[in-house]
Amino acid sequence: MSQSLDASALDQLFRSARTHNAFTDQPVTEAELRALYALMKWGPTAANAAPARLVFVTSPEAKARLKPALAANNVDKTMAAPVTVIVGHDLDFHEQLPRLFPHADARAWFDGPQQGRVETALRNGSLQGAYLILAARALGLDAGPMSGFDNALVDAAFFAGTSIKSNFLVNLGHGDPAGVFPRLPRLSFDEAARIV
Repeated sequence: MSQSLDASALDQLFRSARTHNAFTDQPVTEAELRALYALMKWGPTAANAAPARLVFVTSPEAKARLKPALAANNVDKTMAAPVTVIVGHDLDFHEQLPRLFPHADARAWFDGPQQGRVETALRNGSLQGAYLILAARALGLDAGPMSGFDNALVDAAFFAGTSIKSNFLVNLGHGDPAGVFPRLPRLSFDEAARIV
């Protein structure tokens, strides 16, 4: 990259961005969700494996399937969010590597039992979930990532019969500032990092 983003872009992506627990009733369109994916897909993953698999939960029927898996403190905010993204990862991601990483036999690196692919799938799917949050912010949406759900119930409801496992959820929409908690502290550079 030849130049850094301006201060307002950095604020929107990081410094002023907040985790949202409440959203306005402004809808999120399918076109916005497609634009979100079109942006987030460019984030790097190991061997371009791109193991993330997303379910954009928007319909009342799909929300009803998700609801039993949610921890009690996550039910109301998730049911009220215009969209909840189930961020999962495909344990058989390597099947796509001949197309996604054609200049080497990367599929062979991951052949064998699924257990040998869990770490790579989880790590890189998590990266892609983070890219999703940043892409949402870049496109003017707000995000509320969370755990606090039963992965096995989500997997049974949305990924049955597949090699996909859920990782975390992200509520998406246009944030209601009234639902934002006070800004919490962060560790300083010297507490969290060192230069060697």
